[in-house]
Order: sequence, then C-alpha cells, then structure tokens
Amino acid sequence: MHPVLFHIGSLLIPSYGASAAVGVLLALFLAQRTARSAGVAPPLVWNLCIVALFVALAGSRLLLVALNFTALRLHPAWLVGLAMIHHPVLAAFAAGIGGLAALLYGRWQRMPLWATADALAAPLALGLAFEQLGALMAGSGYGVEAGSGWASRWAVTCTNPLAARWSGVPLGVALHPVQAYAALAFLTLAALLLAWLPQQRHPGDTAGLFLLGAGVAIYFTEFWRDPEGRGTLLGGALDGPQAAAVPMVVAAALLLLERKGSHPHTETKSEAAHG
Repeated sequence: MHPVLFHIGSLLIPSYGASAAVGVLLALFLAQRTARSAGVAPPLVWNLCIVALFVALAGSRLLLVALNFTALRLHPAWLVGLAMIHHPVLAAFAAGIGGLAALLYGRWQRMPLWATADALAAPLALGLAFEQLGALMAGSGYGVEAGSGWASRWAVTCTNPLAARWSGVPLGVALHPVQAYAALAFLTLAALLLAWLPQQRHPGDTAGLFLLGAGVAIYFTEFWRDPEGRGTLLGGALDGPQAAAVPMVVAAALLLLERKGSHPHTETKSEAAHG
C-alpha cells in the first residue's frame, strides 16, 4: 500500500485523492457520451455533476470541521489533514447531499429525471471503481485478515505508518484486498451499463440496473471488509453499508418492475443540441 503518491517539497499528494480525482475526471468525460445516448443535453449533465461534486466535497469537509471544531480551534494546522480522512459515514453523507444537489439542479433545469439518471449510471460506477482503487493504495476501508487459506495468495500487507495513522489499517498483517474486489465489481458494472444504455427500452432501466448492481456489489464485498467504524444492525447480522445496500436492491427491483409495465420512451427527452 502506498498512501502517498508523491511529494512536492513538504506537501504530500495522497494516493486516495489522486485516484479519486482521476475517477471523477473520467466519469465526467464519460457522462458526456452517455448523456447523448440517453437523450440529455451533455452541458446540462456536466453542470449537474460539477454542482453535485462541489456540494458533496464542501459539505463533507464542513461536517468534519463541525464534528472536530474544539480540536481544530486549538490546532488550526490540522485543517490540512482533513483531506486525508475517509470514513463510511462521511462518504454516505457526501453521497446524500451530493445526490440532493443533483436532484434540485435537475429540477431547476427541467432535465428529464429518468433519462438523466440513466446517463449518470455508468459514470458513477466508473468513479466508484477508481475511488476503491485509491482506498486500496491508502489502506482505507481495509479488509479482514486473509489467514493462510486461498486468499493468502493475493493478500496485501500494509507497512507504511502513514496508512495506519490516516485509516487505522493494521501494519504487518495479511489482509483481503477487498477494495480491489469492489473496484473490479464496479468496473464490470460500468462496462455492462455502458453496453446496455443504447439498448434499453424504457427510461430508467439503466439507472435501475446500476442500483441493483451497486447494491449487490456493496453487500457481498462487505463480508471481506473489516467492520471497524462501519456500524452494525440486527445484532451484527449486517453492517452499515450492507444495511444501505438492501434498500438499494429493493428500490432497483421496484423501479425495474414499474418501468417494465410502462410504455417505452414515454418520458420526454431533452435535446442534445448544446453538445
């Protein structure tokens, strides 16, 4: 694991941030292609993504400041370290407010709901894949101990003290590379959604398949992820992300069934002339 990608003088460039940034850029450019396939104006999709990203990043950092205000008031220099902190609760909060911002922007611009969701499905999956690759390099969201069985062949062992300081990953222990499992699942999902989008019969089908695939990927990869800081439900039967994955799958099933019963392409698509 390599939590620091490179140095610029005393400035550290974290691997997680760099990988996530690459994923965001690739997702933005892919969204321009998927927008045309879904019949949505690419410039509107671009603006929606920028608004959602800004709100998600600003909101998550402000939440961290609020939760650690007393310590930050005594040590203002620690503000720089906020960029290194990753936590599932923080990620869930960022996703929630970013999604809300995207929904509000879409309504303001009168963007077709389901066609816009279809356009964003594959780019979101691609961005999540790169986010998980960054987590693998940083040691965050680390896996359970691999033991001496079949998983020991590709287990990862962290030795960098910075990774332990930033994410709490145990040093010198062979762990399941669960972040790689999740990245592969999301990358596969992105490819499938990209191939499916031009073939779909109903607006919303691709978005429903994204919810279904992402929910399944999250639910099963969590079995190999260390439960530290992820919360539990039903007496430990589910952790926090798994508890969120279940309604994702249910919502996907309801959406796909509802769209299947509707007439194809009944939703008015916006013109892509701006692209």
